[in-house]
Amino acid sequence: MALRSYFDNVATCSYIDAMRAVGIRELKNRLSEYIRLVRDGERVLVTDRGVIVAELRPPGTPIEDDPHPLLTAAAQEGKVRLGAANRPDLYPKLDKVTPDGLALELLDWARGDR
Repeated sequence: MALRSYFDNVATCSYIDAMRAVGIRELKNRLSEYIRLVRDGERVLVTDRGVIVAELRPPGTPIEDDPHPLLTAAAQEGKVRLGAANRPDLYPKLDKVTPDGLALELLDWARGDR
């Protein structure tokens, strides 16, 4: 794999970002170059026949707890594509369409409690 290859939208933290990826053979042949990239703060995914097998990152970089490790693994394998984060402005608060207590009255009526 060429040095300029990337996996887009790989979630390894609490954000989604483009991340550099390299095959094992390419990593072995150009290890010093990739170590310099990691030293400069970049994360590099290591692949074996297109499957991500490792991640190189600078020492001391915190490992965030992933709330959905199976989903993240499926995304890294290309089986699913993760959506973007929700934006609150896309879902405006709606006005009430029924008066307070109407749902309780309807439930009571449906159960025959009235």
